[in-house]
Amino acid sequence: MSESGPPRRPAASARSRELVQRGGSLLLPVALALGVTLILLTLVDAPPVESLKLLWQGSTGSPGKLADTFMAWVPLALAGAGLVVTFAAGLWNIGVEGQIIAGAIAASWVARDVPGPAVVLIPLILLAGMVGGALWALVAGILKTRGGVNEIFGGLGLDFVASGVAIYLVIGPWQREGGASTSGTDLFRPEAWFPAVGTTSLVPLAVGLAIVAVVVVYFLMRGTMFGLRLKAVGRNQASARVMGIPTDRYVLGAFALCGALAGLAGAIQATGVQHKLVPAVSGGFGFLAILVVLLAGFRAAWIAPIALFFAGVSIGSTQLQLRLNLNSALGGIIQGVLVLFVILAGGWQQRLRSRRQEELDVGEDGG
Repeated sequence: MSESGPPRRPAASARSRELVQRGGSLLLPVALALGVTLILLTLVDAPPVESLKLLWQGSTGSPGKLADTFMAWVPLALAGAGLVVTFAAGLWNIGVEGQIIAGAIAASWVARDVPGPAVVLIPLILLAGMVGGALWALVAGILKTRGGVNEIFGGLGLDFVASGVAIYLVIGPWQREGGASTSGTDLFRPEAWFPAVGTTSLVPLAVGLAIVAVVVVYFLMRGTMFGLRLKAVGRNQASARVMGIPTDRYVLGAFALCGALAGLAGAIQATGVQHKLVPAVSGGFGFLAILVVLLAGFRAAWIAPIALFFAGVSIGSTQLQLRLNLNSALGGIIQGVLVLFVILAGGWQQRLRSRRQEELDVGEDGG
């Protein structure tokens, strides 16, 4: 006689436990990072509660500040989405900062020298930024696949070259009227400016493009043959090559896609935010995007909210200097501490899983 009763759902229970464990693994390092932040604020004689309140108000306290936060989110989200692709291929694309600059330079050339109305000029600016960033990234990819140069060293070298080219253009061929200045070129003509909301800095087109980029990368890495093969290349290039996957082609494709998104971020920074080319057009967003991806666990689904948090801290930290006479670099310390604790927590959990698996293997051998 068979027993009657409600059917069991072990798979659903296991999935629920996994979600709870993931949530706990994220909340614990966040809580630890918050605790360390409060201790640091106390050590520098800053009122912790007021400091955190100023961070919040500095990033969301008015329509203008909220617009600034979203415009800081755009390059972080774009560069972060691109880095998800290169990280999946096993590549540390440190050159993303230079790819942002290259995109900004290409977009600035179109904004300065290509005639036409805004309806023609703006798409050309965006396209030029993507092409410029992709080509700059492909240089790092070719150095790796053809020259055997590690992408970290190649990328860092190209970062300095891109920055040097931007400085040369600003104080040389593209110098402003009246003499060269490191404050940037002359403002681009109004047709090259992206439409903003009212008197704020918010550019809906830029925000929309960033959202589309994150969504496209999410589905690209989740449900396509390209994403599956790219992950195989990242896990083990030798095995992927044996399986018939053209690994060099996928490595170059990952670099090109990441560079295109980074270049798009640079184009938006130059023409949508600064309205001119400045030497520091990248604003460190490329390096900060690396921290965003690390904190997101290399998953595209987490890029948007984590990038928004980082953007809020970056914009809000200026209030610490204005109101409490604290260095605005404290915001970067908060971001770094958070990433450090998440990485440490991830390593600790991986070690526990490995130890648990070893115990299971020993038990099976003993049985």
